[in-house]
Amino acid sequence: MKPILVLSTVDSADLGRKISIDLVETGLAACVNVVPGIRSIYRWKGKVCDEAELLLIVKTTLEAFEEVRERIRQLHTYEVPEILAIPVTAGDSDYLAWLDEQIRQG
Repeated sequence: MKPILVLSTVDSADLGRKISIDLVETGLAACVNVVPGIRSIYRWKGKVCDEAELLLIVKTTLEAFEEVRERIRQLHTYEVPEILAIPVTAGDSDYLAWLDEQIRQG
């Protein structure tokens, strides 16, 4: 098992909750943090945008990443949602064991 964090931004608490619950219920994620109050400044279609967003921090595994990516794309409202995987190089062994047990328990 190779633990990873997947980051994705959403434009509403409802969408963040919908994606988070789906990923946990289907066993693709052990846990998802929904972090409110972030501000994203980015260029989209030639325009600089400044938007309030929420950040999803998905705790999952590299082995489940493609399914997580596909599920986020299916549920997301953005044309091109942020979906970034970050490797976890170390962690508490009890937590990592729990994370591993949760993937595919849904």
